[in-house]
Amino acid sequence: MYDDVIDLRDFYASRLGQATRRIIGRRIQEFWPEAEGLSVLGLGFATPYLRNYRDDTGRTIALMPAAQGVMRWPPDGPNRVALADEDDLPLPDESVDRVLLVHALERTEQLRPMLREIWRVMSGSGRLLIIVPNRRGIWARLERTPFGAGSPYSPGQVSRLLRDNLFTPTRHSLALSLPPSNSRMMLRLAPAFEAFGQRWFPSFSGVILVEASKQLYAIPPLRRAPKRRGALLPVFPQIAPQRREEEDAEKPGPI
Repeated sequence: MYDDVIDLRDFYASRLGQATRRIIGRRIQEFWPEAEGLSVLGLGFATPYLRNYRDDTGRTIALMPAAQGVMRWPPDGPNRVALADEDDLPLPDESVDRVLLVHALERTEQLRPMLREIWRVMSGSGRLLIIVPNRRGIWARLERTPFGAGSPYSPGQVSRLLRDNLFTPTRHSLALSLPPSNSRMMLRLAPAFEAFGQRWFPSFSGVILVEASKQLYAIPPLRRAPKRRGALLPVFPQIAPQRREEEDAEKPGPI
């Protein structure tokens, strides 16, 4: 189940949310250092992490699930966000080069249809980057942040899920060793916590980042058009011919 878009906005406006955005944003930059001329799609609530690709790409847009709600982005320019169903993205086939999935995989009730739709809209050389809560991390155990909602994953679970849905995992990483605390002292030490955690306890990080490519040799089944239900019309009982003649004979003739 999705959090309300207002709750997500408020989290990323907080001090902890800003620190989270910086830490995860640096990891995203390591996966995709450049995206000049490419089309980038953010699905879920990815707008806090799209600012680095806002001006350098050929096109950057965001789609937010209908169950979550939508919010304008960016605030200082033309809107690039739309509301959409995860299992029916309003995009042409092979029209996107990069897909960033944040606050979506662990929350959606349309898991496999959503992944098939991402497969459809990705180009042949496209890349998908999934960010999900780590099952072993403390962030997945506390509901005070958006990473504490939904179903957390392990790196192996994400890789198997991708392979089952026509993607090939290429690499993965972990991030967010910072404890989920709004303490000013903790937030000042965020870089030190991140460096220490990634060196000695990476498996207990808050989130998992998994990049995947599209399996071109696997063709998903065509989506069947929904069956149209015809309108039900009233059917009147028909009178048998012999009975009809008897009824006509009993009727009085003209005087």
